[in-house]
Amino acid sequence: MDDLSDFPRIATSFPRVTQRFFERLGRRVDIVPVSGATEVAPHLGVADVVVDLTSTGSTLRVNGLREIATILESSAQLVVARDAHPPGSDKARALDELIAALTSVLRARGKRYLMANVPRTALEDIKRVLPGLNGPTVVDILNGGAFVAVHAVVPASTIFRTIAELKTLGAEGILVTRIERLMP
Repeated sequence: MDDLSDFPRIATSFPRVTQRFFERLGRRVDIVPVSGATEVAPHLGVADVVVDLTSTGSTLRVNGLREIATILESSAQLVVARDAHPPGSDKARALDELIAALTSVLRARGKRYLMANVPRTALEDIKRVLPGLNGPTVVDILNGGAFVAVHAVVPASTIFRTIAELKTLGAEGILVTRIERLMP
């Protein structure tokens, strides 16, 4: 923040929040209201700085920008009156479906779906490496003979260690993919 000029031009889709933030800091700023693609404003000469929503900061980095301050942190909340939708009503069913959909996305965060062909003889060790939700799923491979296909949900944070352990046990054809939703 100390590197900002005395009267910086700030591009944002949130002019009131931005203005209040800088007023609390005692800083004079020139707010440039924009809608969408805020991160390109400095490249176009429209602004010196941007105030935008970010969760990972990757869009900022791709555009050669860096975060210098957090104005506020937010989260989405689903709020409903307990007696607003009687059980069994269409609205109650729709609400239950919405909750299930949101929960499935949250449950999938930080998880990966891993598939690999592993030697049948290594299955006992594979269960230790791939505990999954209820243990790994093991499927015979058509004409696979000595190999079976193993599928499991694993923590993203340990994926490289898991792959290394699988390779040690003779696994081949390892595939890792993101999970969009995870239902119990």
